[in-house]
Amino acid sequence: MVKIHHALFALIMVCFCSASAQAKALTVMISGGFKTAWETLGPRFAAQEGYSIKTVSGPSMGNTPQAIPARLARGETADVVIMVGDALSELEKQGRILPGSRVELADSPIGAVIKKGDAPVSIKTVAALRAALLDAPSVAYSDSASGRYVSIRLFNTLGIEKEMQGKAHKVERIPVASQVADGKYTLGFQQVSELLPVPGVTFIGELPASVQYITRFAGAVVVTSAHRHEAKDLLNYLASPAVQAVVRSTGLHSVAPVKQSSTVQ
Repeated sequence: MVKIHHALFALIMVCFCSASAQAKALTVMISGGFKTAWETLGPRFAAQEGYSIKTVSGPSMGNTPQAIPARLARGETADVVIMVGDALSELEKQGRILPGSRVELADSPIGAVIKKGDAPVSIKTVAALRAALLDAPSVAYSDSASGRYVSIRLFNTLGIEKEMQGKAHKVERIPVASQVADGKYTLGFQQVSELLPVPGVTFIGELPASVQYITRFAGAVVVTSAHRHEAKDLLNYLASPAVQAVVRSTGLHSVAPVKQSSTVQ
């Protein structure tokens, strides 16, 4: 009888521990701009809270099946999404995001890289940027928000739309810097946080302030999440003052402090 009681107790504890572990398992869908910061901060939060976190990567927008909106549309499950703010707003309109759960995380400027070992290039001023674009045999930009800005607005602002036709190319799904490192393109533009982690390139700086485009990254709780409070705790942690040194070290800019919502229904 004692052995039976012990066996029953052990079974109950296994079930309890399994349920507890399941309750603290979060799935995070994230796009590239915040991913480098996440690779440091996600494990820290998981260790601090005892959570198990699964990371699913994908673009904030675009036509690829890996894009976060496409993943959610076909029924993939997640607790948190971290992505370009404008794209997140679209998910809010579609009712895929829990109302009131959005948290502003970081601002991401656009920068440029050349292949490591190539002759130095300056983009410190608007004139220098224009000259660098005209001199480059080939230019690459991303298929996300930064690429849309570069190809549609920046070239127009600089008055070089015609000159860029045929030598400016959109890179889909993969980091622009990886293509520059391979020698496929001479000059590559993307959000700084996505350029810095790639080996084989030299970062030549952010766009000049007068022609810069800042992409806001934000996170929110997915409306179907079964772990809403844990998900919101994670987002508040990522926006907290305590982690901003890590955020800035990845090429992102801290967001001006705002009052964060603490209530998730």
